Amino acid sequence: MFIAEINVMPLKELLDPQGKAVEHGLANLGFNASKVRIGKRITLEIEASEETDAIAKVEEACKKLLHNPVMEYYEFTVSKV
Repeated sequence: MFIAEINVMPLKELLDPQGKAVEHGLANLGFNASKVRIGKRITLEIEASEETDAIAKVEEACKKLLHNPVMEYYEFTVSKV
């Protein structure tokens, strides 16, 4: 059994409207924050006998379902439970 921690973020080249809204909200509260980006964090338990198999399964899930390659990129870590 393995745990995958996946971060899906908007591409750096694209405007992040949610990030901008949070950045403005923080400024209104007196926080000096910039370049705020909003993404998703996904945690999965993966059944696999080897770490390489778990990595391949997570990679497939990310490519087929968990991210939109036109607008997002992803990165992940896999660790044994």
